[in-house]
Amino acid sequence: MKSSHSWDLSPQEASDVQSDLAARVERQLRMGPVRHVAGIDVSVRDDVARAAVVILDFGGLDPVDYAIATRPVTFPYVPGLLAFREGPVVLDALERVSTTPDLLIFDGQGLAHPRRLGIASHIGLLVDMPAIGCAKSRLCGQHDEPGEEPGEYASLVDKGEAIGAVLRTRRRVKPVYVSIGHRVDLATSVEYVSACCRGYRLPETTRWAHRVAGGDVPPIQASQPLLFDL
Repeated sequence: MKSSHSWDLSPQEASDVQSDLAARVERQLRMGPVRHVAGIDVSVRDDVARAAVVILDFGGLDPVDYAIATRPVTFPYVPGLLAFREGPVVLDALERVSTTPDLLIFDGQGLAHPRRLGIASHIGLLVDMPAIGCAKSRLCGQHDEPGEEPGEYASLVDKGEAIGAVLRTRRRVKPVYVSIGHRVDLATSVEYVSACCRGYRLPETTRWAHRVAGGDVPPIQASQPLLFDL
């Protein structure tokens, strides 16, 4: 992990940290070739958070590695402060994965956040890795309806600033909300989310991470039993 901060904060202190960190997020492309892309998701049950990082081969979008981690949830559910509830367990899982990904795609927001620091931007910044937010719902901002065909998108705008793209990934299905996480630009973010889709609303990164966070085991040749012995 490149940098960190205390996670034991009040909601107001957490908001202040977000405001401070947001200025450090890189909105320009600083990323090499992508061979492996990671999907990241967290499930919470009975006050225990379970994070999954699933590494996919970018060429075929097949799982090649994964790691999970669990932690008790200590931060309350507060809209806009998701990273303080789920961030520590995501960092645990990222530290356990054997294959280093070239790009992280989160089931959550990046810049499309009231303080411009959703979980994709927050964690991407802390680990200093290219990251994209791909959320299922809107947290803030306004937008027109995107075109009906996959790949068409509309700008998501908040307070006069374009903070993301509302991307159609499947015809006549609700769009997803794509935004810069860290070290990517918006056009690149849309390009990679689109490239990770295989006819479903959600990209394969999110679909796999959601399944593994829920308890499934991806079909990977190399066994990793210790990762599930938590």
